[in-house]
Amino acid sequence: MKKIVVLLLLTALCLWQYARTFVAGEDPFLRSDYSKLRPVKIERVIPTKEIAQLQEIVREAREKELKISIAGQRHSQGGHTYYKDGIVLDMTPFNKVLAFDEKAKTITIQSGATWADVQKYINPYGLAVKTMQSQNIFTIGGSISVNAHGRDIRNGSLIRSVDSFRLLGADGQIKNVSRFENAELFPLALGGYGLFGVIVDVTLSLTDDEVYEMTSETMTTEAYSDYFLNQVKQNPDIHMHLARISVAPDTFLTEMYATNYRARPDLSLPNYNKLKLNDSYVLPLKILFGVNRTFDWGKNAFWDLQRYFLIGRSTILSRNNAMRSESDFMDYSSDTKNDLLQEFFIPVEHFASFINGIKPILKEEQLNLLNITVRYVNQDEEAVLSYAKSDMFALVCLFNTPLSEEGQARMTHGIQRIIDQLMSLNGSYYLPYAPFPSVEQFRTIYPKAEAFFLAKDKWDPQHLFMNQFYDDYRGH
Repeated sequence: MKKIVVLLLLTALCLWQYARTFVAGEDPFLRSDYSKLRPVKIERVIPTKEIAQLQEIVREAREKELKISIAGQRHSQGGHTYYKDGIVLDMTPFNKVLAFDEKAKTITIQSGATWADVQKYINPYGLAVKTMQSQNIFTIGGSISVNAHGRDIRNGSLIRSVDSFRLLGADGQIKNVSRFENAELFPLALGGYGLFGVIVDVTLSLTDDEVYEMTSETMTTEAYSDYFLNQVKQNPDIHMHLARISVAPDTFLTEMYATNYRARPDLSLPNYNKLKLNDSYVLPLKILFGVNRTFDWGKNAFWDLQRYFLIGRSTILSRNNAMRSESDFMDYSSDTKNDLLQEFFIPVEHFASFINGIKPILKEEQLNLLNITVRYVNQDEEAVLSYAKSDMFALVCLFNTPLSEEGQARMTHGIQRIIDQLMSLNGSYYLPYAPFPSVEQFRTIYPKAEAFFLAKDKWDPQHLFMNQFYDDYRGH
């Protein structure tokens, strides 16, 4: 009863907190992304539906010396999907399944489709996606443009799941791109942030859907690397994994829990493969997350509630349902603050050292850290702008930060200090987010960046496809 009363009180407080925020209407000619940073005037947004239309837009932009940016769900936070005075292609209507081969386990789908679209199509055939983000709301084109990764610890980053794609280049021609055809473009456009053209459609390699038992357990951050290497990675039955680190003041960066998805071949898939919405516990956690943004006691309560709903419990679910979360805590909207992501990759053996190193930085810089999710990414350097130069833990860090000039300056300083700590341990960071890291840090961590930009000059000499990410890190 006491827990229920506390939950109701926290819910009421959180609803009051939400009432203090508002969602501003979007000026159709003023563009930003989820970050709400650095809005610029654009020429127009064009919903795309046909290949001929896309080719005509490219022709017009080339003749009129306009720039083109490419947008899906617009969850990138570093200006990757727009450019000053440019045309923005809204790819979300471009979402048809073009081909499916159940026996070969492949699907060809237009780039504006979401992972939810893929799952709905392939689920009746007992198939599932190999790699995707933790949410299924993102577009296929957007995900491969950032070379995403997820909970699967056996299949690596998304580039490994891509067999081929078609790319509309700056010359208006559509090229078939694979590891064997126009192969130079394959590692450039995948993880290329839309700078090499429009990814028209993609052929993905799929895997079998299967039944998992999901369980969670707690540990210290000091013990996590050994736990993962010895009890998770060495266990072939564990196919997916994630962890979360406490940001609660009482256990700040010292306590964490891990969630494992263990294959249960003894259970029949048809009993568990009906696609479901979120688990019942997601809504109260989502509501309480608002308190987490503002109060230290809210962070403690939010951490305790996560543990209450997960630790010691067992859930049976299909792979598609495990990868089907449509929840998104990042629905906060305010005219003065926003939730911004930064993601850091650290070699497995240096995890504890990195956590101990950033603890004083976060406190000294007074950064409002809301959540750290940990995932594992296998070494994969196929993409030119690859982040996984060894077997890494990815620390997805969510901050609530002021949008003011002073607040952003403090955020920039703090993130750059964290990046310095990261570099001392041979780590890296992810590029889809706000450009807090310096140009020098970017070039140090991504030594192939100059080759990437030179290839951009070769394939798009007019710089038809542009975004603010390019200006941030090449325009210096």
